[in-house]
Amino acid sequence: MLCPPSYILLHSLLRHVSRTYSRIYPYRAMHSMATNPPNGSTTSTLTSNVQTFVRDGQEFTEVKEGLARILVPYTKPDPSKKTTKSVEEQQQVFYNPIQQFNRDLTVLAIKAYGEGSLSRPRPANAKYVAKRKRDRSDVDGPNPKRQPEPPSNATESSTVDVANLAQAGNASVEKNDTPMLDDEKSIAKPDDDKVASEAISDQSLPETTKDPESKREDPAQHQPSHIPSFTILDALSATGLRALRYAQELPFVTSVTANDLTPSAVEAIRRNAQHNGIESKIVANLGDARAHMYSMLADEVTRDHERTKYGKNTKHKGKRYNVIDLDPYGTAAPFLDAAVNAVRDDGGLLCMTCTDSGVWASNGYPEKAYALYGGVPVKGFYSHEVGLRLILHAVATSAARYGLAIEPLLSLSIDYYVRIFVKIRKSPSEVKFLAGKTMIAYNCDHGCGAWETQLLARNKKTMNKSGKSSFYKHGASLGPTAGTNCQHCDSKMHLCGPMYAGPLHSPDFIKKILDDLPNAPDEIYGTKPRIEGMLYTALEESLPPPEDISPANKDDEFAALEPYPFYFHPTNLAGALHCVCPDEDSFRGALRHLGYEVTRSHCKAGSMRTNASWSVVWHIMREWVRQKRPVKIANIRDNSPAYKLLRLGDSEKKDDEVDKLEVVFDQRLGRDKSKQGLVRYQANPRENWGPQSRAKGH
Repeated sequence: MLCPPSYILLHSLLRHVSRTYSRIYPYRAMHSMATNPPNGSTTSTLTSNVQTFVRDGQEFTEVKEGLARILVPYTKPDPSKKTTKSVEEQQQVFYNPIQQFNRDLTVLAIKAYGEGSLSRPRPANAKYVAKRKRDRSDVDGPNPKRQPEPPSNATESSTVDVANLAQAGNASVEKNDTPMLDDEKSIAKPDDDKVASEAISDQSLPETTKDPESKREDPAQHQPSHIPSFTILDALSATGLRALRYAQELPFVTSVTANDLTPSAVEAIRRNAQHNGIESKIVANLGDARAHMYSMLADEVTRDHERTKYGKNTKHKGKRYNVIDLDPYGTAAPFLDAAVNAVRDDGGLLCMTCTDSGVWASNGYPEKAYALYGGVPVKGFYSHEVGLRLILHAVATSAARYGLAIEPLLSLSIDYYVRIFVKIRKSPSEVKFLAGKTMIAYNCDHGCGAWETQLLARNKKTMNKSGKSSFYKHGASLGPTAGTNCQHCDSKMHLCGPMYAGPLHSPDFIKKILDDLPNAPDEIYGTKPRIEGMLYTALEESLPPPEDISPANKDDEFAALEPYPFYFHPTNLAGALHCVCPDEDSFRGALRHLGYEVTRSHCKAGSMRTNASWSVVWHIMREWVRQKRPVKIANIRDNSPAYKLLRLGDSEKKDDEVDKLEVVFDQRLGRDKSKQGLVRYQANPRENWGPQSRAKGH
C-alpha cells in the first residue's frame, strides 16, 4: 500500500539530521529508532515507517545519543499543509543535536576527573583519619570516654578501587540498555535513594503509580558499602539527556539530580528516566536552579550553626555536589554565584556553557558584557579567547568572595559557544593571587591589530634574608604599558577587560582524557575524531614561559600566568599592509629561523600564537613585502596604518636591534610537525545550524 506524500516527507525530515551529521562526522547517525519497546509501560507502534511510543495517551518518537534514549513528542503531519516541522521543531522541551560534541566531551571530562578524584583520599577524609588516631586511646581503651562517630558525608572515604566501580557500573549499564518488558514497569528504589530525593528536591511532581507486584530487587542495594557518593547536578536539564548519559556512562556516579524550572520538562525527565530504566539514579527536581543550589549552602550553614552550638568546631561538608553542569540557553552568569556555593569546595568540578557569543566575542554590546561578566570584550580577531578569559574572570571573582579559588582544567571555544571546566577549592591563600592574575589589554582595533597587556596587581617573588628560599609579595602593578596611540601604526588604542590572565588549560587533565579516549566506544561517542583534534590543539597551543632562575616556591602554581596570550592571523597582518598574505609555512619558518616559537590556537583555524614581540612580527611582514610581494606605494595614503608600518615616512621610529635581524622564509622549517590527520577545526555541520529556538515549555 502506498503511503501519503505528507507521511513520506515527514519521514525524510526526521532522517535529515542523521544523514547530514553522518556526512560531516565520521560516526554513526545519532537519530535512531528502536526496534523493540524499551519499557513495558510504553507501547510502540509503526506509523508510516516512523516508530512511535505511546505513553499516557501521547505519541513519542525516540532519539538515541550515547547510551541514553529520550522520547520526543510526535506530531502527525497535517495533509492540508504542504510543509511539516522537523523533530527538533516539534519538541516540547529543548533538544539540540548539534551539541552532541558538547555532551560527549563532558562525559569524557567528568570520567577523567572522577577517576582521578576517587583514586586518592580526599583532604576531608585525611583530617578525619588523623582525628580518629588521636582519639583512639579514648575510644579503644579500657575506659572509653566517647564513642566514634561516622563521617558526616558519604564522600569522605578512603582510597577507592575505581576498577571495581567500573565493572559494577558497566554491568548496570548493560542491564539498563536492555529493552524492558511489560512486567518490568517499575523498579523498586532503595530507601537511601528516597531519602536523597526528598532532601535534594525542592518541589517534585507526583510520580506515576506503579504496580506493587512488578517490583524487582534493585542492583544498587547490593553495591559494596565502601563505595563513596559521587553526585552530579544537571541544573538546567530540559529533556534530562545529560543526566541520563551521566547516570549510564559514568560507572562511579551514584546519583544525578536533573533540575528544571518548567513542569513539562520535569515530566519529560521522569518519563525518560523510566524509559531508560534508571529511576533509582535520577532525581527529578522542579524549581529554580539558583534556589536549589543556594539551598545546599543554607542547609550547610544551619548544620554548622547547630554543631557550633553544641561545641563541635568541625564544619559539615553537607550534600554539596561533586560536579555541577550549567548548560543554559544563553549565558551562565546568573548561576555562577550559586554554583560555586553548591559544588564541593575540596576540588569539585564546575562545568559551564555560554552560548551568547554575540556578547562576549564581539564589541557590539560592551555594556551587556560588563554587566554579565565584569569586563569589556575586544574588537579583534582574537575575541573568542578574550571571551573565554572574561567568563573565567566572572567565575573567579564569584568564587573569591567566599575564599574559593579556581583552577581551569579545560576552556574551549566551540562553534557558537564556549565550554569551560574548572575545579573549585577552598583556599584563601590562593585567592590572594587573583588580582595579580587579572589583566586588561590595550587593543589597536582600528589599525594594525597589535595589543599590549597589563596586570591589575603584581605577585612578586622575593628572596628571604638568607637567600635560600623565596616568598610572594602582593603589590600594585606599574602602568600604563601602552600609550594612547599604537607604537607601530599610530592608531588609537582601546581598552578591554578586566579578564583572567592565567592558563586556560591543565595539560595533565587533557592528557588524561586523551589517554582514555581510545577506550571510548565509537558507537557511543560519535564525535571522537573532533574531540581528539580539539584536545590535541588545546594541548599544543600553550607556549613555555620564560625561565625562572629564582628558587622554586610552593605557591608558584598559584601565581602562574599565560605568558603569551592571544593569537593573530597572517591575513589580518597582510590586510593592514595591503599586500599578498604570506603562506603559513613561510611565516612560521621566518619566526623559527629567528629563534622564536610558534603554535596555533584552538579557537580559529589559521591562527598563530608566538613568543615574538609585535616589533619582530612587523619586521617580518616588512621583509615579506620587500623580498616576496612588493606593494604599490602610490596606492598607500599618507599617515595611514600601512604608511606607518612600512615606514615610508622619513620621521618614522626605527628599532635598530630588530631591523638588523635577518629574515629567511624557510618553508621546510615552518612545516607543521604536530600530529597529522586530526579534525582540529570543524566545518558547519548543516545548513541553518546554531543554538535553535527556545523550547515551547519555556
